[in-house]
Amino acid sequence: MLERTGEDPLRLELVQRAQRFKRSWVELAEALQRLRASNGYQAWGYADLHEYCAKELSIRPATVDKLLLSLSTLAQHAPEVLQRDGVARNIPSVDAVDFFSRALGDEQRPGPFRRLDAPDELLDQLRSAVFDEGQSVRELRDRFAPVMNPRSESDERLELARKARGAAQRLRELVPEVPGLSEARVGRVLAMLETLLSDLDGLIEKPSAAKTARKRTARAD
Repeated sequence: MLERTGEDPLRLELVQRAQRFKRSWVELAEALQRLRASNGYQAWGYADLHEYCAKELSIRPATVDKLLLSLSTLAQHAPEVLQRDGVARNIPSVDAVDFFSRALGDEQRPGPFRRLDAPDELLDQLRSAVFDEGQSVRELRDRFAPVMNPRSESDERLELARKARGAAQRLRELVPEVPGLSEARVGRVLAMLETLLSDLDGLIEKPSAAKTARKRTARAD
């Protein structure tokens, strides 16, 4: 539309740059997919795609795999996203698409949603959150992790104990720096915090020790 109406060249350039920015991971993944299919890296002196990406593009193998898997996920579950420009319509981040892929898994290695036999309504919510709403990975985890990885009551208690320990450690570091507190007061508070930390360590170590024992038993069986 901007091209047709003869709009300010700078305005047109900014939109074009924004499109390239938004689509960057998809375009990179598409180029890597073509390169993998053609084995073109061999003519450049590389044994495989991972070696080429690591040495010439400074992209780790795990990132290459994530890009290619996420592109495949889009093609399979939301092909219309590949036609978006990223400005008029949102393109989800590669991490968000990776989250979706891991949630579903595949037939050989089903992910949490498949293992839980999630209802269609929940799957639709996940698809919409990733491909339409453009939620970040953090938002996706907050929204769907309780369903994908439900935690037991003991897990909740352990998490709370760990949070309390972190808060107590920060308080132990801060209290001596607070102006106006007497040495006696600081000493008493620190002594109480040390006792609290010791108690919390005990609460945290018990479940960890029990989990280790269960793993050893399972290996022995």
